Amino acid sequence: MSREIIAILRGVTPDEVLPIADAIRAAGIDKIEVPLNSLNAFDSIEKLAVAHGSEALVGAGTVLTVEDAQRVQNVGGAMVVSPDCNVDVIAKTKALGMQSYPGVLTPTEAFTALRTGADGLKFFPASLVGPSGLKAMLAVLPVGCKTYAVGGAGPDNFADWFAAGITGFGIGTAIYKPGDGADMVAKKAAAIVVAYDAG
Repeated sequence: MSREIIAILRGVTPDEVLPIADAIRAAGIDKIEVPLNSLNAFDSIEKLAVAHGSEALVGAGTVLTVEDAQRVQNVGGAMVVSPDCNVDVIAKTKALGMQSYPGVLTPTEAFTALRTGADGLKFFPASLVGPSGLKAMLAVLPVGCKTYAVGGAGPDNFADWFAAGITGFGIGTAIYKPGDGADMVAKKAAAIVVAYDAG
């Protein structure tokens, strides 16, 4: 079962990324992003791509430029996640054969992202949209459009988001924060998966 959960490892370092990713994968999560504002992020992404790229979707978050999208592909990444709806980044990501998940907050941004080729929409910060806002937008978005709540979505409110029609979630500090070891991440990831599966 491939769960629509993207683990966001903001602040992870290349020295610790593999045991943390192992714990996340063991819990049943197979989408992992390393935000580019993490220390030596491209080194971490490359390590993840080598170790897990054939069985997991590995990539970068906080991708703001076409140059960074190119670098993600250069190190073996297959996914680009952004906090904003930058059509140039989306188009470059798709031209490079990677999956694109831009950040959106409004119907205008959502449709712009989809028209440019986005694979899914990252509603960020999701706390500003809320399940009710998402439900209203889904009434006009294309049927089957993939939507992810990031920022303000977690195990305690998965059910509310699912009821509104969300596809999945991007989970940051609830799964990893700097200083967490693999054992701590394993416990957090397991609890997230239980809540997700309970839907």
